[in-house]
Amino acid sequence: MTGVPREELWYCMRKSGVAEKYVRVVQDMYERSRTVVRCAVGQTEEFNVEVGLHQGSALSPFLFAIVMDQLSEEVRQESPWTMMFADDIVICSESREQVEENLERWRFALESRGMKASRSKTEYMCVNEREGSGTVRLQGEEVKKVQEFKYLGSTVQSNGECGKEVKKRVQADDDDDGGDDDGDDDDDCDDDGDDDDGDVMVMMVMMMMVM
Repeated sequence: MTGVPREELWYCMRKSGVAEKYVRVVQDMYERSRTVVRCAVGQTEEFNVEVGLHQGSALSPFLFAIVMDQLSEEVRQESPWTMMFADDIVICSESREQVEENLERWRFALESRGMKASRSKTEYMCVNEREGSGTVRLQGEEVKKVQEFKYLGSTVQSNGECGKEVKKRVQADDDDDGGDDDGDDDDDCDDDGDDDDGDVMVMMVMMMMVM
C-alpha cells in the first residue's frame, strides 16, 4: 500500500462511484502529509509523503481494495481462475501459454497505472505436470518454479496432497495443548483417482505497489 499513486487513488474512487464530497475529504486527509523516520542513531527531519496510503489507518485497507478492484477489472477472472487477497494474487490456468498470457496482462495493467508486480516474489507451481511442459517466463525472464507455496497461511502442494498442511495444523494444536506430535508425513487427503489429462499451472503473484 506504500506505493499507490495518489492520483490513481482519486481516479479509482471516482470510477467506483464514491461521492465527490468523500473523495475531497480523503484528499484533505492526504494533503501536506508529513512523517519522520526513527532509527538507532536518532530521528530524521520531517519530510513530505507524496505517494502511498497512510500506514495504520483503518481507512487504508478499504481504499486499497477500491484501487485493486478497479485495476483488476479488465484482467481478473472468476474464482478459482483468479483469487485475490490484498496484494496477493493466484492465477490458475491449464497451460503454460495461458499462464504467461495472463501474467503479462496483469503486468501491463499494473505498470500502465504506475505500479508493478514484484518479479522476485512471483512463483509458479505445476499440478499434474507433463514432461516437456516448459518453463514460465515474464518479459523473457524465467519465473521461479516451486513444489509448494503458502497462500493465506495454507500450504499448497504440487502433488495435490495436503499432508504438510494437516501436519502443520496438528502440530499447532499440539503446541497449544503442550502435547507431542505423533503425526507423520502420510497424507489421508490424496485423490486415488486417475490424474487429470491436462496440466494446471498455479501461479502466486505478490504485487509490490511502487512508483
